[in-house]
Amino acid sequence: MFNVKKELDFASQHECLVIGVFQKTTNLKGTLAELDSRLDGYIMELLKSGDISAKKKGISKVHTFNKIGAKRLYFVGLGTEKEFSFELLREALGRLFKSASSERWTEATFVLDTFTNENVDSLDAAHALGEAFAMGTYQFEGYKQKPNLPEKNIESLTLYVTGPETDEVEAALSVGYVYGMGVNSARTLVNTPGNMLTAKDMATYAQELGGKYGFEVEILEKEQIENLGMGALLAVNQGSEEPPRMIVLKYQGKETWENVIGLVGKGITFDTGGYSLKTKMGIVGMKTDMGGAAAVLGAMQIIGELKPEQNVVAVIPSTDNMISGNAFKPDDVITSMSGKTIEVLNTDAEGRLVLADAITYAKFHGANYLVDVATLTGGVITALGLNTTGAFTNNESWFEQVLEASYEAGEPMWRLPIFEKDWERVRSSKIADLNNSPGSEGHAIMGAAFVGEFAESTPWVHLDIAGTSVTKQNHDLGPSGATGVMARTLALLIERFEPIS
Repeated sequence: MFNVKKELDFASQHECLVIGVFQKTTNLKGTLAELDSRLDGYIMELLKSGDISAKKKGISKVHTFNKIGAKRLYFVGLGTEKEFSFELLREALGRLFKSASSERWTEATFVLDTFTNENVDSLDAAHALGEAFAMGTYQFEGYKQKPNLPEKNIESLTLYVTGPETDEVEAALSVGYVYGMGVNSARTLVNTPGNMLTAKDMATYAQELGGKYGFEVEILEKEQIENLGMGALLAVNQGSEEPPRMIVLKYQGKETWENVIGLVGKGITFDTGGYSLKTKMGIVGMKTDMGGAAAVLGAMQIIGELKPEQNVVAVIPSTDNMISGNAFKPDDVITSMSGKTIEVLNTDAEGRLVLADAITYAKFHGANYLVDVATLTGGVITALGLNTTGAFTNNESWFEQVLEASYEAGEPMWRLPIFEKDWERVRSSKIADLNNSPGSEGHAIMGAAFVGEFAESTPWVHLDIAGTSVTKQNHDLGPSGATGVMARTLALLIERFEPIS
């Protein structure tokens, strides 16, 4: 699929040759100057006239009229050299690949040096290209008799480089592609309807992932969940015809099982709200309430491909939240695996309940650090909108590592506080240790504080992706629907992890 070469032969036949251009370019250099010469100064004229756009993310197509081997030239606008960044490049290339679907490309050739400057080197550019290729061409097949998919797909990418060794560039390109494909796997899980992705189906998916990458796999079925006293997960599952699963994947990248990072993902395959029933509009789209689980599974796919020297345990509590004569009710009191009792005031605050048992089980498996990911609250959307993930923590040093990974992944997050009075509110039940919904004020904070009660003193970060896990808009790196958010952040966190002293 990937070819990296040293010398660009202008006579070689290519379907298209892709070149990056910066704004305010007055003197063409290197490959671009040679290309301009072979096209009789045509490139510089088009740049001056604006027919080739150098504005960031601008895409321009030029026919070569058989003056070189490539049939067409595609120019990608990179903006000014000062504002150029890895993230801008990834988005610009994503936009290019999205347009490639309508152009019916089967192959593309890139002059990599034209996508670099002092801000972005060749290896970073290759990584961005790999991510953009995977994510920008993603489409969910769906279930139509005639899927709306392109008739042709890009089957190969060729990169011409002059700087680093070709094997280094190819490795960076491949790693970027692995990250992008991990995101795509998470997207597909979230886009899949709830009747086609039950807790059993999710467990089967995880088992197949484990088999492919050699993970240790543990799937707890209902009887085992009962024997372990996971009363919070069982309560959410009470109204369902589908039995629950507690899914565990272990990856050991070190000789000893120490400094273990626990990734916990909320896996509610459909959420009616239970007796605290959602509105007719609010219930639509609740197949996506397992976005946290999808992010964890996408990250585990990346980890399986790249095999970092770290220890990871992924734990996913999975069920749907339904209504029946057996369903749990407001005013019920349940006992979690940790032994803490919980007064249920809102059956639609079910995600924090299943996370409670999952976090306890992750610690049982030796997790020394925790990150949980969940589509937990509408409150985080009110606070931060649809583009920023809400983050909460009990440990500054651990949070800094998660924040750095999110920045590198281009998946922004913003930390919200948990003060002592917030902890007091989730402990305010008169008949149990905790209540699961102290009120709508500071809703996202209350959800996080509840989950944090089960992390206890273990370094922990909670990521609320209710606003960022799906989008209604097509964007540079993909279509509307699931975003696969946090799969890359989690994988980068594992790759870059440093134990806290």
